This record gives sequence, C-alpha cells and structure tokens, in this order.
Amino acid sequence: MTATATNKQVILKDYVSGFPKESDFDFTTTTVELKVPEGSNSVLVKNLYLSCDPYMRTRMGKPKPSTALAQAYALGQPIYGYGVSRVIESGHPDYKKGDLLWGIVGWEEYSVITPTPDVHFKIQHTHVPLSYYTGLLGMPGMTAYAGFYEICSPKEGETVYVSAASGAVGQLVGQFAKMMGCYVVGSAGSKEKVDLLKTKFGFDDAFNYKEEPDLSAALKRCFPKGVDIYFENVGGKMLDAVLLNMNVHGRIAVCGMISQYNLENQEGVHNLSNIIYKRIRIQGFAVFDFYDKYSKFLEFVLPQIKEGKIKYVEDVADGLEKGPEALVGLFHGKNVGKQVVVIARE
Repeated sequence: MTATATNKQVILKDYVSGFPKESDFDFTTTTVELKVPEGSNSVLVKNLYLSCDPYMRTRMGKPKPSTALAQAYALGQPIYGYGVSRVIESGHPDYKKGDLLWGIVGWEEYSVITPTPDVHFKIQHTHVPLSYYTGLLGMPGMTAYAGFYEICSPKEGETVYVSAASGAVGQLVGQFAKMMGCYVVGSAGSKEKVDLLKTKFGFDDAFNYKEEPDLSAALKRCFPKGVDIYFENVGGKMLDAVLLNMNVHGRIAVCGMISQYNLENQEGVHNLSNIIYKRIRIQGFAVFDFYDKYSKFLEFVLPQIKEGKIKYVEDVADGLEKGPEALVGLFHGKNVGKQVVVIARE
C-alpha cells in the first residue's frame, strides 16, 4: 500500500482588486501519495522555503488575455511561486531522491512537478543557507544581475539610483554597482530601511521617499550631476521624478512597478519627453529571458558571498500559515529585506 501524507495548501479564494488581504486566501488540507506514477517523469518534492515576490500580485487578478506575462492563479487551487524543495520520489532522469532544487512550486507542503529547464534548477552548492535560493542565489539575484549588467551597461564612476532599494533585488543591485565603482543612492520607505542601505549594503546615500514632499528635489539633492542609471522597481510618481533628473544617454532597467500593482487605474507618467531630449534608453525585462546565464551568475556571486563582499538580509516568516500575511505585507512595506516563508528547515 502506498504511503500518504497530509498536505496543507494556500488557496486563492477569489480574484483580488485593490490591495490583497489575508482574507483573500484560505487553507485546505489534502492528502498526497508519496510516490510518482509509474513511467512518468514527474517529481514529488517536499517544499522547504517559499519566496514572496511582488510579481505574484499580478497573478491574483482576473485572467487577462494571453499576452499577459503572468497567468492568473486558478481559484480554489494552491497559488504558486518560487521555492526551495527536496526530492522525495522521482521519475525524472535528472533528479533522484534527496536532491535539492529551486524553482516554481505550489504553496503547499508537497508538490508534484515536472522539472523543466529555465523553471527548475538543481542546487549544487549547499555551503550557503538553502533559503538564499529564494533570493540572492535564485530569481531575485538573477534579476539584479541581468538587469544591472546586461541591460544597464554600467561603467565605473557612473551614478546609479535604485528604488525599493532594500528589497530582495534592490539590495543586490546597489552592491553590484558599488563593486563597479559607481556612486549609488537608494530609496526605501522607513528609517530602518534607509539606515540598512547606508550601513549594511554600502550605498553612498539613501532617502525615505515617504518623507520627501518633492521627489525630484530629493533626487537633485542626491544627484547634483544627474542620474546615469536608474533601476526601476516602483513606477508612478517616482519614474516621473527620475526622468527629470536623468543624464543624456541614461539607461533605465524596468524590473517592476510595485506602486501600480494594486491600482485599478494606473497612474500616468508626464515627463516622457525627456526620453527624447536626453536620449534615454528604457528597457523592460523578464528574468527568465536570462536564465541561460545562471551558471555564469553563480561563478560570479558565490566567491563574493564566501569572501563576505555581498551582504544579504532576509525577513523570515515561520510556517505555511504565515504565508498570506507575509505576502500581503510586501505591498505595505512591512518586510525588511527578502521575504521568505519557511515551511520546513529540512
């Protein structure tokens, strides 16, 4: 007789408009067979860590046309996102029992997945905390690396501005920019986060955007000679202010627009003519377009971690039942650093 286990899951109850609330989610408990079907190439995994990421909000709304980058979650089904998991049973030639992987899994204790390249990655390096594969060594790390090096084409001595700078991606972009010899300023939404940027992550300066009545003036103060590179995470009024302060031939990598995700009608941007006058290059990107560079990224970043040159801060929520609260908290700036949910440490 096949062994089974109980499987707690986080379910989306209804499509979300406006800011998500904990009440938009429900818990259910099912059972899962601890084996994979004979002859299948699927893998049964025990989920250890789950990643809370702003893009997940775009999956919570009603399904949009197939042009949407992120497909909507199915109602009554477990939501899904990036996680770190251990293989319990495998029918896949590349995975065996006990292997560790990171990639897309359900928000549940156990998931059955069919591993695919660019969606699931085997974890080879276990001398670092496994939770890092939800952040620094996973999707957010690759996002920071690809966005900064591949899209921004940075040069030593340039000025770099990072919004949402204490988050999973922003904290790394700032450190990569400092390694390049750039002048780096970040913004965040609390004194604690601003202090973190300056003391732990080595930013040259930082400001609390909530305390600035005039964002353009704040940028002028921090960048008297203008901004060469802007790593865009928030959109809206911040993007408008940055366009006024960009230098000629400036580059903007558009990673996210968290200020707009919960609005029914997104805010307009008014200073777009600066793109012409200043010959600004703006490029949006999706991290999975760059996953072919993942091994190159690891070669670059693992030695930096070992030598203590990269600092990384996680905000850890313990237990799957804390998942909705942690995820919703992202949109109110409650997390300090990378938001991780621990389901099981082993």
